[in-house]
Amino acid sequence: MLRLDRLVNVLGGYGARLLSAPASRDVELRSVVVHDPTDPRPATGDVFLSVGVESAAEAVRLARAARAAAVLVRESAPMDEAALAEARDGGIAVLLVDPAVSWSQLFGVVYGLVLEGRETEAGRGPTDLFAFADSLAAELGYPVTIEDQMSRVLAYSGSQQTADPVRLETILGRRVPDAMRGLLESKGVFAHLATSDEPLFVEPSPAHGLRGRMVVAVRAGRDLLGSIWVECEQPLTGPARTVLGDGARAVALHLLRSRVSADLERRVESDLVIQLLEGTADVSAVISRLGLPGGQFRVIALQAHIAEERHAAILLAFERATTGFGWSRPGRSTLFGNTLYTVLPSGGDVTTALDWVAAIVNVLPRRVTVLAGVGGQATPAQLPASRQEADESLALRASRPGGGPAVVYDDSWDEILLQRLRAAASAGRTPARGPVAELTRHDAEHGTRYIETLRAWLDAQGDLAVAAGRLGVHPNTVRYRLRKMAAITNLRLDLPEKRLAMIIALAVDQGR
Repeated sequence: MLRLDRLVNVLGGYGARLLSAPASRDVELRSVVVHDPTDPRPATGDVFLSVGVESAAEAVRLARAARAAAVLVRESAPMDEAALAEARDGGIAVLLVDPAVSWSQLFGVVYGLVLEGRETEAGRGPTDLFAFADSLAAELGYPVTIEDQMSRVLAYSGSQQTADPVRLETILGRRVPDAMRGLLESKGVFAHLATSDEPLFVEPSPAHGLRGRMVVAVRAGRDLLGSIWVECEQPLTGPARTVLGDGARAVALHLLRSRVSADLERRVESDLVIQLLEGTADVSAVISRLGLPGGQFRVIALQAHIAEERHAAILLAFERATTGFGWSRPGRSTLFGNTLYTVLPSGGDVTTALDWVAAIVNVLPRRVTVLAGVGGQATPAQLPASRQEADESLALRASRPGGGPAVVYDDSWDEILLQRLRAAASAGRTPARGPVAELTRHDAEHGTRYIETLRAWLDAQGDLAVAAGRLGVHPNTVRYRLRKMAAITNLRLDLPEKRLAMIIALAVDQGR
């Protein structure tokens, strides 16, 4: 826990002077607040930065209103004995800071000291929301849960002795159960969180295993970042209600700082993954920078949408795929256009990749539809080829109604080959003349069934009886048709390469 003495010593290295101090410099500092003249709400915090405050007297007055233990004042502000006396009376340390050090620099130093420079008994720093939840629960005397805007649990206080069934199920499942979310929505809780910063009391619902709840939105400007939930039988009032409001602002700082840090990490990771997918001469160095092991990989291409909004959920899928430290995630991901690509270490089978897709599906809201393609196994240098296979597998999955979320290249390479051939055909790269083209034209002009007969004969590998059975005619009819077809075009069915070419041409034509 950071103490006032440590803050004074560190800021002294930046030219700050301690003008007034409380009786003890062992005061614990847990939070930071910056003066904001545009915000009418009373801001509270242990360290008060008097940004834009013209006089030391006004800075001290605001610091007392914020219940601060220390106030930072610019040296340009006149310091009179009356202001220092008021600070001593309020038990507030006054630190005069050098004008050469900007407020933004001071904020970085103070924020880092107060919110990052201490450790909890569990070894976690206070930027870990679990530590903050524990601290807030201790002040309020009730269990606390911190959730994001999708009702996923970000952190919760340690004691579960008085937890109701809903809290326990929420913590175990890492998100609010769907049935409970529906109940809260019907009570107008989420509508309130979307529009108001005021704490709201949610009445108990014994039939649903729900005790009372106090909830407050965590917001940055108009952007709803999440919410804080306090399990309590009665609405919080007075100082406890104020503590909850202050807690919401503190959590907003945590989430904004975490979001910025995560966004920077995601940007670096994305750039490196794109290099792998597009091909790079320095592939070993890129693999090392991403913290990936050597060996074999697969590329996964994934798209997500909600109802008719084809790409509405892809950002959410990207966020879930890149949540957590690099060493705690098996793969590395990038968002390219409307597709999430993940480079995943893979053994001989495809189970790891399918498990990864299933994990993404499980953490997304149920209304999100996920489609995925899994490329073939590849060395780092072969990742561009695996990416193409993943794209083609994804396109194949998108063309199939129903089924599982993913198509695997290993199981569907034959269909993908035909997809490539059909793409070539659509670009005009298949012969306009030849047996298949000529027999197709003859059927169209004369109403014959020669293409159908040729396909049945090739599928039956030349067995007249089997081909006739498929066509529902006598074997002699098949034999007769083959003679007529040979008179129209040069079939050469005795040559294996001719038969193979016709099988491919028929397969391509069938899917067009």
